Amino acid sequence: MYTDYKELGRRIARRRKQLGLTQSKVNEMAGLSDKYLSNIERAVSVPSIDVIMKLCAVLKTTPDELLLGAVSGEGIGNIGRVAAMKVEALSREKQLLALSLLDWISEQKI
Repeated sequence: MYTDYKELGRRIARRRKQLGLTQSKVNEMAGLSDKYLSNIERAVSVPSIDVIMKLCAVLKTTPDELLLGAVSGEGIGNIGRVAAMKVEALSREKQLLALSLLDWISEQKI
C-alpha cells in the first residue's frame, strides 16, 4: 500500500481548518516544533507514527481518516461520532442551535 503524503497533508489541513485551529496552535498542542506541521501539510516532511497519533488526538480524528481518507461515519453505527465531530467544529452559538434542532427532531412523531 502506498501512502500519498500530499493527500495526507491536505487531509490534516482540512481537518485543522474545520476545527478552526492554526498551524501554530496544533504544533503547540501536539508538542511539535515550530513549522513542522507546515512541512507535513506541504509533504516536505514525512511524519512518524508517533506524530500521526499526536495529530489525531489534537484534531479529534483517527489514523485511518488521515492516512486513508476513510470516513468512519459512513456506517450507520458511527453516525453519532461523525455528528459529534461536526458539532465540535462549530461555534458555540451554532452548537446550541444544533442541539435545539436535535431536541425538535426527537420530539417529532415520525
